[in-house]
Amino acid sequence: MIDLEAYFRRIGYSGSRAPTLETLAALHVLHPTAIPFENLDTLRGAPIRLDIDSLQHKLVMQRRGGYCFEQNLLFTHVLTALGFRAVGLSARVLWGRTDPALGPRTHMALLVHVGADEYISDVGFGGLTMTGPLRLAAGVEQRTPHERFRLVRDGGDYVSQANVRGEWRPLYRFDLQQQLQPDIEVLNFFVARHPDSPFVSRLMVARRDGDRTLALGDAELTIHHRDGRSEQRHLHSVAELRAVLADQFGIDAPADRALDAALFRLVG
Repeated sequence: MIDLEAYFRRIGYSGSRAPTLETLAALHVLHPTAIPFENLDTLRGAPIRLDIDSLQHKLVMQRRGGYCFEQNLLFTHVLTALGFRAVGLSARVLWGRTDPALGPRTHMALLVHVGADEYISDVGFGGLTMTGPLRLAAGVEQRTPHERFRLVRDGGDYVSQANVRGEWRPLYRFDLQQQLQPDIEVLNFFVARHPDSPFVSRLMVARRDGDRTLALGDAELTIHHRDGRSEQRHLHSVAELRAVLADQFGIDAPADRALDAALFRLVG
């Protein structure tokens, strides 16, 4: 069972627990600020466990984060305990793809019912993680505390888009077919273990921080400001990488030889 008190302490929430849109929005902005997106475990070859005890231990009790399946499954447990109905969805990532062919379903989002309305919620999409839920309505520009988003229809699917520097960019496409825990486990195994998955070879870390978005791709630290400015810094050592993970992202990286070897490959 989810420990709501521990979760609320982790994200710094002390507001209403009623299953309202206001509660959902408040949790949605705090979660990606407090719990970073990160894939240290897949990079070091450690298993990604999706049971509630493992999710709580890693993302709530420890100073760690996780990727989409971990983040959104944890959020599902929180929302369900508060009285929301939250349904897991699977998505095909479009962000960064140049191949016109559709890729596999490697991302998870949520469909959250609030009264008679439905919202897309996603607290685990890296540097473009939404900081607010989106009403399930096609073609409507919706503001969040950070970017503007919209959902557009493409055949029987929805496509999530973000407005990045004045241009609408596709993030992922999805339908509303519910994905049960066993379905998510299968998707997670592919992402965590398949040799072609970028999660086993690249370091990907991100966190929302007020009016900034912090992103670490391999050894490149980028800080995006809401006013459009960006700063970049190349990291040159494992010690520097570990310091940035701790200081900028709030991550206690495992003291692990496999992780050090993986980080060394990124800066070597």
